[in-house]
Amino acid sequence: MLRISLAVFVAMLDAIPVAYCAEPSPTPDHIISRIPRQPVQSTAIAKVGYSKRRRILEIEFVNGAVYRYLDVPSAVYRDLMSAESKARFYDFKIKGHYRSVLIRPPQKQQVPTKSPASAQSYGAAGHE
Repeated sequence: MLRISLAVFVAMLDAIPVAYCAEPSPTPDHIISRIPRQPVQSTAIAKVGYSKRRRILEIEFVNGAVYRYLDVPSAVYRDLMSAESKARFYDFKIKGHYRSVLIRPPQKQQVPTKSPASAQSYGAAGHE
């Protein structure tokens, strides 16, 4: 009787699709973000988005990298958006304080340092 029960159990296991038995990956290959991000005025941060319901903060940096920060209170998001220096606020209040997930690696190459002559003409055009 035990052998028959074991044979039936094994047969049932074969009938279960592998997808039901597979463990979800702790870090998926890529995450598709549906959190809208708005542009911000910053030297290091290009855009910021926040999901109040999920308490997720997403930051897109000027180099193209996007990070998702988990379990971030809405007050932190509000303080970031109203901070005079968003990069400084990020460095002291967000980075290292919340669990993060890389959504997209850096995309853009670093801009080479300009010569003093080209830096003067760039500044003269009213850009920082």
